[in-house]
Amino acid sequence: TKTLSGELISRGIRVNAVSAGPIMTPVHSGRSEEERAAFIKQIPAGRFGQPSEIANAVVFLASDEAAFTVGAELLIDGGMSL
Repeated sequence: TKTLSGELISRGIRVNAVSAGPIMTPVHSGRSEEERAAFIKQIPAGRFGQPSEIANAVVFLASDEAAFTVGAELLIDGGMSL
C-alpha cells in the first residue's frame, strides 16, 4: 500500500488495505460446533468477526471521513496479530 500510495496520491488516488482475520463466513459456518469452539479459543477477542465489521471498515476507508488516510493497513482480526 505504501509504494502504490506514493505513486498515486498526486493523482488524488488513495491506497489503503484491510487485513481481515477470522470472519464468520460459509467457510467457518460449515464447520462443526466443536471445530468452531476450538478455533475461537485461538482468537483473543473470543469470537469470529462479522462480515459487516469488515464492510464498515471498507466503507470508512472509501469515504471522505478517511480523506487523509493514505497507505494504511487496517487490521481487523480480533487480536490475532498481537
